[in-house]
Amino acid sequence: MSLTANWSYPTAIRFGAGRIAELPEACIAAGMKNPLLVTDKGLKSMEITTKALDILDSAGLGRGLFAEVDPNPSEVNLEAGLKVYREGGHDGVIAFGGGSGLDLGKMVAFMAGQSRPVWDFEDIGDWWTRADPEGIAPIIAVPTTAGTGSEVGRASVITNSETHVKKIIFHPKVLPTVVICDPELTVGMPKHITAGTGLDAFAHCVEAFSSPHYHPMSQGIALEGMRLVIDNLPRAYDDGTDIEARANMMSAAAMGATAFQKGLGAIHAMSHPIGAVYNTHHGTTNAVCMPAVLDLNAPLIRDRFDRAGEYLGISGGFDGFRSFVDDFNARFQIPKGLGEMGVQADRIDDLVAMALEDPSCGGNPVELTTENLTALFKAAM
Repeated sequence: MSLTANWSYPTAIRFGAGRIAELPEACIAAGMKNPLLVTDKGLKSMEITTKALDILDSAGLGRGLFAEVDPNPSEVNLEAGLKVYREGGHDGVIAFGGGSGLDLGKMVAFMAGQSRPVWDFEDIGDWWTRADPEGIAPIIAVPTTAGTGSEVGRASVITNSETHVKKIIFHPKVLPTVVICDPELTVGMPKHITAGTGLDAFAHCVEAFSSPHYHPMSQGIALEGMRLVIDNLPRAYDDGTDIEARANMMSAAAMGATAFQKGLGAIHAMSHPIGAVYNTHHGTTNAVCMPAVLDLNAPLIRDRFDRAGEYLGISGGFDGFRSFVDDFNARFQIPKGLGEMGVQADRIDDLVAMALEDPSCGGNPVELTTENLTALFKAAM
């Protein structure tokens, strides 16, 4: 079966090995003549980034680059990126990398023509309508990991550097115009990043599947996304050059982010403040939090996982799935608790307060309170 295709859901996606070569065509399709490639510090000097810049340069599109993006990007990174964008006279953004590069790149394009501060566009009610849609530059997204799925998302997560709180910034036009999903770009990922990003995609699918909201399309996507991770993450982890497994994981990442239009839950409500305070890897944090959250939600999600188990190749219904998650985490050497990641028990009250403010709370099957979130954080320690 050929793992190459053109998709138009939820946006135009050019999927397949080697398709980074089509970057100039994507720029033309998006109306860019002088794009700025935005990526993170770790990717700045890597071969895949240099190759992308060479492809742009050879097509007469320059080699504009901004790479001062932290693992948990902040408004400080955003202001620095906007300065480079404006001074370079750029007319669009290529968001390139993992979640941090993709999220920050999308925000540079979003804020390029806005007059209000970025926090005015937080994903609350209709705050997105405050933005001037004509001031949003076109976006091309090129993921180099298989986890966040930010390449098909309409939002970015930005950390407030003063309060250490992660904020979700949303606008429909933040959805990239063109996405290039080239699994060859993920071949060089270290094992721990392959695992952490893959388990991020898994968490997106699990939480979307668990969410009580009505969205049958997302429900189906979440189920198949879980299957792809279960079948392919071990292969990609064991053999980073397994391009078929890499391709299926890249699909699963995009599917997870598409599915969570149905909602996220306590896993993300916990991991967002932990990442903001302790700068932990987001996907790995999700994996550590998942077992405790499954236990909390069990009474309300048991039936759907009982039905899903056979399709996922897991016997024992919900209980079998719950046991599988522990084994899956151990398979990829994920820490057994938040304490191993540096989270301190005396900060739990602060983390609970931050978690209650996170919009992910609204998608959890069990209503989240100070009491049950405190118990969740203690159980995950």
